[in-house]
Amino acid sequence: MLSVVILAKNEEQNLPKCLESIHGLAGEIIIIDDNSTDQTLEIARKYKTKIFIHPLNNDFAAQRNFGLEKAEGDWILFVDADERISPELKKEIEKLIKELKFNGFYLRREDFFGGRFLKYGETANVRLLRLGRKGKGDWQRKVHEVWRISGPTGELKNPLLHYPHPTITEFLKNINRYSTLHAEALKKDGVKPSLGQIIFYPLGKFIQNYFFKLGFLDSTPGVVVALMMSFHSFLSRAKLFFLYQKDL
Repeated sequence: MLSVVILAKNEEQNLPKCLESIHGLAGEIIIIDDNSTDQTLEIARKYKTKIFIHPLNNDFAAQRNFGLEKAEGDWILFVDADERISPELKKEIEKLIKELKFNGFYLRREDFFGGRFLKYGETANVRLLRLGRKGKGDWQRKVHEVWRISGPTGELKNPLLHYPHPTITEFLKNINRYSTLHAEALKKDGVKPSLGQIIFYPLGKFIQNYFFKLGFLDSTPGVVVALMMSFHSFLSRAKLFFLYQKDL
C-alpha cells in the first residue's frame, strides 16, 4: 500500500486541487496539520483523510518524521499542499512501487510562476527524494530538509507540479520566513558569515541563475525568480551575521 503524507497549515486554497490530483493513488492519505485556523481541516475531512494535529515548531524534518511514524503503507509519498500529481506521474508511481529495485525515488519538480512553468534557472534543477519505502530512512535538517534513505534510489521521469507564490506578497513572506530558518540552520552547522559572503554570494547567485542556468529564457518571471532567490541568499547571510552578534 502507498501512503501519501501532506503537511498543512492554512492551505484551504491549495489543498482541494492537491487532494484531487492524488485521488485513486494512495491507500491512505495523511494530513499533518500545524494548527490551521482556516477551512483546511474541513476540506481534509471531505476527502476521507487521516488527520493529525501536530505543531511544526519550525522543524520540517521532525514534522515529516512524525508523518513517517503515522503512515502504514509499505511506500510513502510526501506531497506539499501546493503541489500536484499529474496523471502521467500517478501511473509511473503505481508501476514502479511494484518493483523491488529501489528503496526511494527522486522527483523532478516544475514550478509554475507568473503564468508559466519555469524551464530554466534554479528551480529547473530541483530534484527531491519524496517517494520511499517505510523504514529505510528518516528526514534530517529543520529547513530545506532532506530524506536520507539507505540503499539504491532512482528518479521518476514525470515531474511533480509545484504552484508556489500566487502573489509577490506571498513570495516575500515565504522568503522572510525561510531565510530566518535557514540562518538558524547555518548557525547550527557552524557556518560563519563574512562581509564578502553577504555582498557577493547573492550577486553570484543571481548571475548563476539568470545567466549560466539560462533563467533569462523564462522571460520576466525568470528575472523575478532570480532576483528573489538572490534576495533570499542575502537575507539568510545577513540574519546569520546578526545571530552571531547576539552571542557577543
